[in-house]
Amino acid sequence: MSSSDPLMREPLRMRASPWLAVLSLLALAACASDKDAKAPPPITPTERFAIQVTPDPVELRLASHATGLSQAQSDALHDFVARWDDTERDPITIKAPEHGPDRSAVYRTASEARDLLVSAGVPAADIRLVGYDASGDDHAPVLLGFLRYEARGPHCGQSWSDLSRTDKNDGYPEFGCAVTANIAAQVAYPADLLHPAAAAPPDAERRDTVLSKYRQGTTTSTAADPQADATLSSVGK
Repeated sequence: MSSSDPLMREPLRMRASPWLAVLSLLALAACASDKDAKAPPPITPTERFAIQVTPDPVELRLASHATGLSQAQSDALHDFVARWDDTERDPITIKAPEHGPDRSAVYRTASEARDLLVSAGVPAADIRLVGYDASGDDHAPVLLGFLRYEARGPHCGQSWSDLSRTDKNDGYPEFGCAVTANIAAQVAYPADLLHPAAAAPPDAERRDTVLSKYRQGTTTSTAADPQADATLSSVGK
């Protein structure tokens, strides 16, 4: 009997059929899982629109001078501090070049820059002085930088819909876009959208005063300021 006889091929088909069934079930399961994993379309304005907060570092480059900071560099540093004061006030890093410009010029420029920052109101604990490899560049600058954040809202007015059509009971495509964009434009410290702002410590002395008055049964609020009383004019009465 030859191998081409139908009776010889039949057992092979019977042995292969269970594997074909298993592969078919796996394919169907994969299709079902892909369908279930698909995220539903956004419905509410908070799902459709969001504020993107991205880091936006600020950097200032100062040339090293043996005589210290020039007047132009001092003015640039004052503007640098003003920009820092309008942000989250993250630590300022001063990077001094190594293996490049004259070491005495670098030291004097970096130290005077640090002193100017402190005199302008930056806490000394928020200033870090580090070095970086200039790789033999004699004109490598002293780098000052801090990290700030930028909030970007959505671009509105991209689509319009018929406000009279309510058969689907869905939110309008642009509903909530302008509000989200306005918040992004007005927020003072975008980093607050990433994490809560640090809270000041409680006033323990004021707390003891309030508790003492509460135990005595007296009024716990502060005394009223007589200058805060507003009285309408009595003319014509």
